[in-house]
This record gives sequence, C-alpha cells and structure tokens, in this order.
Amino acid sequence: MLKKTLTWITDTGKTMTTEKIVNELKQKYTQKIFTTVNNEKTVEIINACFEADSSYLLRRPNAEYIAREINWYESQSLNVNDIPDGAPAIWRKVASDNGYINSNYGYLLHSDENHNQYDNVVHALLNDKNSRQAIAIYTRPTMHSDSTQYGMHDFCCTNTVQYLYRDGELNAIVNMRSNDAVFGYNNDIAWQQHVLTKLCSDLHLTPGKIYWNAGSLHVYERHFNLLGEDNDSDSQHTLPNIK
Repeated sequence: MLKKTLTWITDTGKTMTTEKIVNELKQKYTQKIFTTVNNEKTVEIINACFEADSSYLLRRPNAEYIAREINWYESQSLNVNDIPDGAPAIWRKVASDNGYINSNYGYLLHSDENHNQYDNVVHALLNDKNSRQAIAIYTRPTMHSDSTQYGMHDFCCTNTVQYLYRDGELNAIVNMRSNDAVFGYNNDIAWQQHVLTKLCSDLHLTPGKIYWNAGSLHVYERHFNLLGEDNDSDSQHTLPNIK
C-alpha cells in the first residue's frame, strides 16, 4: 500500500494539471469528504502537486485587483493601507491594527532585510544556468513568532520558489504551505508569472512551466457553491504565453 501511494504522489508531480485538480476538489465535495480547520469546513487536497497551466482554478481572476496587488508588491510596502484603491477584506483581517503584515511578496523577494532573494536567483543562474541552487526563500525561521506580532495573523503562505533551467527553458517550482483555491491561487499564480517573466527578461532566457506544490490546497465552505459549477476551459482559463 505504501509503495502504491508513493508512486501516485510521484506521478501527480509530473502529470497533474489544473483541470485534474479541480475535478478532484469537486469529487471530494460530491462525496462529502471534508476537513475542518479552525472550526471551518473545507474541501482539501494535501500535497497538491500540479502544473500551473491555468490562471485560475474555480473563479476567474480579477485582473484589475491583481494589477493593484502586484503594484503594491513591487513597492515593498509592509502596510496594506498602501494597496492602491484600498485593501481587500482578507488583507485587513490578517494585518495588525496599524495595517502591517509580513507577506508582501515584493518585499520578501527584493528587500535587503530578506537578503535579496531575487538577486540570489539571478547570481546563481548567471554563475551556472543549470544550477539547482537558484532558490528564492520567501519565509523565514522566525515566522512562527513574527506571524502574530503586533496583533497580526499573517504566516507567509509561500515557502520557496526554485528556478530550474532545463531543455532551453526556465521553469519555476512554487512550494507553498497553504493555498486557498479560489482567491489565493489566482493572485499567487499571477505574481509567480510576473516574476518568471522578469527573470527571463533580465537573463535573456525563455520562460518554461510553473509547477505548483501546496501542502494544503483548499476551498472554504463559503465557496462550496463553486464546486457545483462547471468551469469551461477557454482562452481566459489558460495562462497567456509568456515565451
């Protein structure tokens, strides 16, 4: 049994697509396979590994908001009040009373305080484009205590992103501790595509695929209605070609 399970996990890392992930979430919902976390019912996939070949899983992305969030990320501000045109409810919920958070991904990727992760990746690939050390480390060992400092509730969801240049393309491997399949994935894949595009431009490389690994990929009960809807695979669903 153990051998069979390990084989399935290995296979999913290579063959699972967003369409298959959505089907698994819907199947769990239909079969009433729920996981309760913090008194909230969810449909959850543990160790979700798939090729992120779509801009969304269950709900079409809000392009206008995504542009605002990326603009805020690039500013490296750790205050949600600096999000252009106002912060959405989820950011206000996890922020401190004064609006401070940990998870500005631009800050975590580019700041001196987080040890210039983007530059580390660039230098690793310039030194050896076949390197296995081109890793952007988003989170930090102190996150366990930092996540609740000053009254905030913000434990960074992205752990690392590794970049591997293989077969003439630069691929991104995203590793997350937790990922909301409705809003979280939409915004996160947009950011990761933004970063991959910038990296390839700076390094004169061709963008490849983005692979997604989430310890917990989940749908909250308030979004269960989306698991009963059909999501057509169309041009809006597929990630735009960035090659």
